[in-house]
Amino acid sequence: MAEPTDETFVLRDPIPAEPLLPDPGLPLWAWGLIGLGVLALVAGLIVLLRKRKPQGLVNQESAREEAFRRAMAELQGGGGQTIQEAATSVSITLRRYLAVASGDPALFETHEEFVARHQSLASYPEDLRSSTAEGFSHLARLKYGPEATGDPVALYSAARQLLERLHQHRPA
Repeated sequence: MAEPTDETFVLRDPIPAEPLLPDPGLPLWAWGLIGLGVLALVAGLIVLLRKRKPQGLVNQESAREEAFRRAMAELQGGGGQTIQEAATSVSITLRRYLAVASGDPALFETHEEFVARHQSLASYPEDLRSSTAEGFSHLARLKYGPEATGDPVALYSAARQLLERLHQHRPA
């Protein structure tokens, strides 16, 4: 009789595992390069944002000061104009200042749009907002009124006072 063979103690070649593993879409070195690229992009953005933030605030403040000086220079006139011309000039000067100083789109709006917009001059105190709106309403009456009368010199003086009040408050 033949001797039974016990197969439990027989050493066999291991089964290869590669056919059982999923095939990677990209090689490992490509994933490493992608990770390094993302890290470099994030680090570059952080450095760029840190450098620009202080400069932006300085440039904004200097632009605000320049707009104030320019507006004050424009509001020094007043002689030899009709009241309608003076009101138009004052309105444009104040609107241009507001556009630069607080980012308010008053320069690009009609008087009615400015007064109707609830967010107009939202960064200023309520009393200053209301006096500015009243000032623009008065300017609109002078510009478009058929028989508007008044002293252009007094109008320029009132506009300078309003401009100084607006400039004293830093918009948020």
